Amino acid sequence: MMFCPKCHSLMMPRRNDDGSEILMCTNCEYTQKIGRTTVIKEKVEKKEMVIIEGDEGVLPKTKVECPKCGNGEAYWRLEQTRAADEPETRIYRCTKCGHTWREY
Repeated sequence: MMFCPKCHSLMMPRRNDDGSEILMCTNCEYTQKIGRTTVIKEKVEKKEMVIIEGDEGVLPKTKVECPKCGNGEAYWRLEQTRAADEPETRIYRCTKCGHTWREY
């Protein structure tokens, strides 16, 4: 991305009438030819969190009702399952039956 040399606003790529690519300021409409185009691709891998059996001893417990067996206590952890600007997901695991559920 580039910024306009006149007003310092963001310049966005556009196609000119003759088919050539230019950068145009989103504020003052200053234009600049693009010499070389660089395309940056970022591969984002989905992270998976695995809890090994017996790992529950290090997780905190809370008083919450299990929807499967009705037990009143569960282990919990926070995980960022959606975009960074959205809140974390709270994941519970029942201390009695091992059922796992989440709360957004």
